[in-house]
Amino acid sequence: MKNTILLLFVAISLSSCGRFGNEDKKKDHEERIVCISKQYSEIIYALGAEENIVAVDVSSTYPPEIKDLPTIGYHRALAAEPILSMKPTLILEDNNIGPEHVVTQLKDLKIPMKQFGHYENTIAGTDSLIREMGSYFHKEKKAEELCKKLDADMNYAKQQALWYEKKPKVLVIHFGQANNIYLVMTKNSTAGKLIDWAGGEMAVEGERGMTQFSPEVVAQSDPDVILLTDFGYDKLGSTEGVGTLPGISSTRAFKEGKVYRVEEHDMVYLGPRTGENVVALQKLIHPEK
Repeated sequence: MKNTILLLFVAISLSSCGRFGNEDKKKDHEERIVCISKQYSEIIYALGAEENIVAVDVSSTYPPEIKDLPTIGYHRALAAEPILSMKPTLILEDNNIGPEHVVTQLKDLKIPMKQFGHYENTIAGTDSLIREMGSYFHKEKKAEELCKKLDADMNYAKQQALWYEKKPKVLVIHFGQANNIYLVMTKNSTAGKLIDWAGGEMAVEGERGMTQFSPEVVAQSDPDVILLTDFGYDKLGSTEGVGTLPGISSTRAFKEGKVYRVEEHDMVYLGPRTGENVVALQKLIHPEK
């Protein structure tokens, strides 16, 4: 019961955010797609296939123009009503939505729901996903262009990484909107892959992709660089604000001013811009190069 109340509270809280008030500018579209996956959303826009997307989840924040669309809530704390209000003819989701009873409710209403293939969380797997989505939206040529650029960007990033003499330890902090808490991304996360490709070392181990933030975790990580995702950084307001988190002000990274804001969508999934994002991370964690 407590979990249900929490999820309902989160859904209501998110429903009050500004993007919920965005106007439905595609009322006359016969095909109405609601996309509940930030990875899918970015790929769809990169393909130029966004014409019939009428709403997205609140974590879909790239490209910037996607914020003009109405949002149906946080992907792990959905309510059926905002989704149904968009009169969807298709729901795209990546098997990372909830709560379960809302998913069941949507299926019982016979609204078509589609997932694309579940590929390995690698560059090759991302290429495969882009190509599958390109085929679905009849954008095969654009999909090939995106894959070619992604592969070229990654090859460039890997060549750059060969020049680095040491791997700085990087602590990546993320603000979990669903539970309103700070979390630490581990080596076993997508961010861990990105930091490794960028020539760094993730400061925190862990079987799961994230672990709860604590002064003990910070002290043990002893980071050279701290990255904080956008929502959490903006909540604190500045680098000095980040220093108010327990344990952060005593780290070498904070004392040397190596605390940076990064976009959540760049750190939590692989997509067409992953190669560009790795190069951007290299500039942050290897400024001397």
